[in-house]
Amino acid sequence: MTNSNRREFLQHSTSTTLGITGGLTLLADARSVAAAPANDKLNLAIIGCRGRGNTLAKAFAARSDCEFTWFCDVDPEMYATRAKGIAEIQGGRMPKYANDFRRMLEDRSVDAVVIATPPHWHTLATIWCCQAGKDVYCEKPQSHNCWEGRQGVKAARKYNRVVQIGLQNRSAPYLHAAKKYITDGKLGDIDLVRVFNQKGEGNFPMAQNSDPPAGFDWDMFNGPAPDHVYNETLRRQWRYLWRYGGGDMHYDGIHQVDIARWLAGVDYPKSVFSNGARYNRDGAAETPDTQLSVLEFDDLMMTFELTLNTPYMLKADHGIRDGDMFPHWPQNAERVEIYGSHAMMVVGRMGSGWQVYIRPKSRKPLIRDEMYGRFPDTPHQQNFVDCVRTRRAPNADIEAGHLSTLLVHYSTISYRLGGEKLTINPATEGIVGNERAHALLTRKYRSPWVVEEEV
Repeated sequence: MTNSNRREFLQHSTSTTLGITGGLTLLADARSVAAAPANDKLNLAIIGCRGRGNTLAKAFAARSDCEFTWFCDVDPEMYATRAKGIAEIQGGRMPKYANDFRRMLEDRSVDAVVIATPPHWHTLATIWCCQAGKDVYCEKPQSHNCWEGRQGVKAARKYNRVVQIGLQNRSAPYLHAAKKYITDGKLGDIDLVRVFNQKGEGNFPMAQNSDPPAGFDWDMFNGPAPDHVYNETLRRQWRYLWRYGGGDMHYDGIHQVDIARWLAGVDYPKSVFSNGARYNRDGAAETPDTQLSVLEFDDLMMTFELTLNTPYMLKADHGIRDGDMFPHWPQNAERVEIYGSHAMMVVGRMGSGWQVYIRPKSRKPLIRDEMYGRFPDTPHQQNFVDCVRTRRAPNADIEAGHLSTLLVHYSTISYRLGGEKLTINPATEGIVGNERAHALLTRKYRSPWVVEEEV
């Protein structure tokens, strides 16, 4: 995607703002910030404290080397109900509150920021944090669209920031062992990788428009997304609405897609085709509940299969006990199958491990090798803290997250165009010869929540 084309998409963007507006200023030069925190504890801030954000806040606060000094959420109820719990974990020290996280960005003492907002905010919040000299732990998916994802990578590099994406599998020891197994050639030549995301997720009704709850900053919640009056369904079901997310492939399938791309050792596809439907139509969900994608790389094919209409599929338990064995792989709702010329590998996430299968002359399939582990949240957070101090690239560096998320974005674009096959230009990350697809590489941002061309 050329710079001129980017400008065409962003004609509405102002050229005078750097990103943070409304009377707030950036550090004069974020690159002048100390390379690593001088104190024993990292001063952390969190943006988005419901659900996954609260889980991350508790985990980081429980570490002896981290302390939350800011708690940022558009809903003051989150601070009222959850900040005390964080303070109790960290010895009674209460974080400050901001419903607009830009106030926090002016605090030079903040070393790093944990971002756990809906995904339409991920890239812009990451860019603004990088510009303010903060390192970032950002939940997946890394971006809402292709173009802004690359802008996030540019900001991380320009301001020399550590940015870890919440693709925890990259820090799982058992998956590093799987990667070595493959690179050692034990599977042989790989020419097919199948990715599955299967679960039971129903549709939902659309609520009536109303006034937001007292103190809730609905304008900031919408942020870069199109303006809309307050609606409880938009607030709660954002993952299945195009304005905020990209469906289950975007929100949950990205974990499996990232595992597949990492283990297979591929970057950009040559072509992408995706089709599907929302078969459970009784509700307001916009994204598909059934989706098939085919991604062609130079030396292999990758497929992705999504269904939300299979409530009997099992998801591996976080709490694996030593010696436990999970159900055999066909029952696992989230898995990757890697087909080599010598054997096939089945990989699960959430700690369910991997197995290598062969079929000898007896025709009975045998497990040749296998390895299990635990859900890798803790090692992923440890890796981030280590990298903030050492300035090494983290396991799930923002560029790795971006390349994996591109596979989802390309699939989404193809799906939204009715299953058109897309040809990818890896040099620009753009789409060749398809203006309708080209237009979906970015979005129209709502001022002042704009991802600028110059980050």
